[in-house]
Amino acid sequence: MNILFRNEHFVLLDKQAETLSVPSRFGEKDERPVVGILLQEFLGQQVLPVHRLDFEVSGLLLFSLTSVAHRAANQWFEQKKIQKIYQAISEGIPTDVPPGQEVQWKCQLMRGKKRAYEHSAGKLSHTKAKLLGPYGKTPWFEWRLEPITGRSHQLRYELFRHGSPIVGDSLYGATSEWGQPGVALRAIQMILPEEAKTFSLPTEFVAPAFLPDRSI
Repeated sequence: MNILFRNEHFVLLDKQAETLSVPSRFGEKDERPVVGILLQEFLGQQVLPVHRLDFEVSGLLLFSLTSVAHRAANQWFEQKKIQKIYQAISEGIPTDVPPGQEVQWKCQLMRGKKRAYEHSAGKLSHTKAKLLGPYGKTPWFEWRLEPITGRSHQLRYELFRHGSPIVGDSLYGATSEWGQPGVALRAIQMILPEEAKTFSLPTEFVAPAFLPDRSI
């Protein structure tokens, strides 16, 4: 575990790919490592999840240590007061997205057993996306993504829907090997509201990004 911040109210981690944020629905039968459980054992106290990252995704993950902090953080997320910025590396030629220009993606998203898909009965999915350009000297592309809603597999589905699946994400049609654990999607920035200062929290956290010549 890479703990980036800790006080009496919150703990912020840089989660590794191929770890669960919280236990899956299979409980103890699922032998994959669970960050929340490992963190509890390390700290010797209960931790409360505030949000989640997919098993395949790395980056910033926040846990609360008290019920008061947990309630406050849940309200920040519910009221969309927290900005989460992701870096994604995709394959394929992006469709209808001018480089450097922010676009808004919306659809009605529903989660199936394994994948997300569009359905009229699904919930609104809203994402801000910016194509930054080629990813180094690779044949891939780099994106800045900001989910406004928090639907399961939201970012992974959107890039697939626009013809640029995330590198390593074979579940959504990628054919390129990432060469690292998980997929090429990483939570690299979290911006908190001003009221976070009442819990002695900084209002911004930043994690290292993927670089073409360096693995995370």
